[in-house]
Amino acid sequence: MQHVHDGQCGLCTHFGETHSATEKIVQIRRTKEAPETLVDECGHPRHASLHLVVTPISGCNGFELAHMIS
Repeated sequence: MQHVHDGQCGLCTHFGETHSATEKIVQIRRTKEAPETLVDECGHPRHASLHLVVTPISGCNGFELAHMIS
């Protein structure tokens, strides 16, 4: 498992935004830990045309903290 910190994709609202929130994404945001092999799409509008696939520990200047889902 990898530790996910503020500013990294796993805690960003755009991580996995192109589909409904999966249990994996919700769990990453709660525990701030992610499997080393997990990748998902970045839905940030500036990156949409690139169809970026990132890891939870990736990051960029477009980070927006995700709201916690209860």
